[in-house]
Amino acid sequence: MSVKKIKWGILGTGWIAHQFATALQVVENSEMVAIGSRKLVTAKTFASEFGIPKAFGSYEELVTDPEVDVVYISTPHNLHLENTLLALKHNKHVLCEKPLGVNLIEETIMIEKAAEKKLFLMEALWSRFLPNIIRTKELIDAGEIGEVKLMTAYFSFKSENGPEHRHYNIDLCGGTVLDTGIYNIFLSLFLLGKPKKISAIAGLSEQGGDNSCSYTFLYKEDVLSVMFSSFLANPAVTAEIHGTKGKIYLDDRWFRPGKVRVTYNDGTVKIHEFEFKSNGYEFEAIEVADCLRAGKIQSALWSWNDSVQLIRTMDEIRKECGIVYPKHDN
Repeated sequence: MSVKKIKWGILGTGWIAHQFATALQVVENSEMVAIGSRKLVTAKTFASEFGIPKAFGSYEELVTDPEVDVVYISTPHNLHLENTLLALKHNKHVLCEKPLGVNLIEETIMIEKAAEKKLFLMEALWSRFLPNIIRTKELIDAGEIGEVKLMTAYFSFKSENGPEHRHYNIDLCGGTVLDTGIYNIFLSLFLLGKPKKISAIAGLSEQGGDNSCSYTFLYKEDVLSVMFSSFLANPAVTAEIHGTKGKIYLDDRWFRPGKVRVTYNDGTVKIHEFEFKSNGYEFEAIEVADCLRAGKIQSALWSWNDSVQLIRTMDEIRKECGIVYPKHDN
């Protein structure tokens, strides 16, 4: 029996769009049929690189193409609400880059519109679908390292961009929390659940965005998750989960495809390795395609409630640190 081929349109032509398009090339029964950019020349260049038959010089042309089943939105996060609503308006399913919205208000609007129109919508939290992250969750839930007592996660890099760049520009919702911090926060929520208490402090720029931010989640009386994100330094991007029987160590740039190293209290080490056909983005694309074939409007693996919990947590961190996006939070 033949399987329905899912036809993708990609909205935006930046770095992350290239990563996703590269991964889509190895996803069975999926194909890229259109690319949309604000400039036709950019769309044509992208289309030529990936063998995409249609190139559009506007997002409107992309979302009105009847051949497109689902739109992958790769634009910066300050544009996610606008771009997602445009796609949903024209009855397209949506996979939108993380964060889905820059605050709970925006995400609620998107989710309600998708529910109203009975269209699929998912936040592209790609790490959720990686085998190494899934195995880490399985090991913890199975008690492989005993009772978890501490998690640490760091995602920082030194950004050399100027104040107008999206890393720093407060009008573009700049700052680390929504850019790199979201990965740390996701990992803690995914592995350990909703915390009892959140504490956070940030180093703010003149614009009011967080150049660096530290946030700690309290789970039980003696269980903490300690995380940090920064645009000012280049520490190792690692994550560790410490338990009463041992610890799990995730390789540098832990949020990407990699190994899972388990070190037990007796000194023995077990390394879990995985095969990847591409750069790791293929796993979220597979999940979207499977959901669409099953007639689902949200994923059970990364649901609307999961996205809401994530953005609620980031909203709380921003509030505690005094981080405000003037064009979005009012």
